[in-house]
Amino acid sequence: MRRFRSDDPRWSDVTPKSLFLSRRAVLSGVGAFAVAGPAFARYSVDEAPTSLEAITSYNNFYEFGFGKEDPKRHAGAMTIDPWSVKIDGLVEKPGTYDLADVTKGQTIEERIYRFRCVEAWSMIVPWMGFELSGLLNRVGVLPGAKYVAFETLARPEEMPGVRKMNLDYPYVEGLRLDEAMHPLTLMATGLYGEPMPKQNGAPIRLVVPWKYGFKSIKSIVRISLMDREPPTTWNMLQPQEYGFYANVNPQVDHPRWSQASERRIGEGLFAKRRDTLMFNGYADEVAGLYAGMDLARFY
Repeated sequence: MRRFRSDDPRWSDVTPKSLFLSRRAVLSGVGAFAVAGPAFARYSVDEAPTSLEAITSYNNFYEFGFGKEDPKRHAGAMTIDPWSVKIDGLVEKPGTYDLADVTKGQTIEERIYRFRCVEAWSMIVPWMGFELSGLLNRVGVLPGAKYVAFETLARPEEMPGVRKMNLDYPYVEGLRLDEAMHPLTLMATGLYGEPMPKQNGAPIRLVVPWKYGFKSIKSIVRISLMDREPPTTWNMLQPQEYGFYANVNPQVDHPRWSQASERRIGEGLFAKRRDTLMFNGYADEVAGLYAGMDLARFY
């Protein structure tokens, strides 16, 4: 799998789309997994991605409404150019960075990740993006920082959910610093080799594949380094149901449903449910982050 820095002049010649199309050809071809050379980028799963139509038509983005179809229906009104991200708190270089500055010098690569919603459905998504650690290293994390807080755009004139105040906006999320610096943690700018669709969190969103999907905050406008655990939207709204950590864990049920299995989007209504994997299948990479912790208490 080839990877390029976003400021590499070859990026315009070898596009993310062309890279993904090569991957898709491998996935769909006869004897696909017998091809010479590495078929998958590091950390990518060897599962066929969910269709683009399903990924972009079935999702939660409550700023546009509570229905799964609402983001696709309404997100077209969201303005994403120009776009800037405020980076503040315990950093050496605080400031407001435009999107080109955020991505400057970062290695953009394709990562095919499992995506597990707390609602017990799942997808396989071919993201394009860069490791969050690269951005944090650029702005310089000060010694007192222990957490990273994120904030989503809240623009009522373009977002019907924000106008209705169906949640307390802006939507906020957070990670422990070691989670944010983990190489699996991605700042995603596209999927299926194209720029990120608006309904999926354009132009830039977080992807943390071992956590439930609500942790992977969309359309980020602010990143803050903090010395204390930041408030997060669902934890503030329903703390008995949504903990700060939100690690995928089939042994800890949601109060209103089991988390032991999941429905894979795109496989049909009568498809057999899949067993949910601890840490969404990324236990080998991330279990050490939680050594000694009671994962039923820190859920």
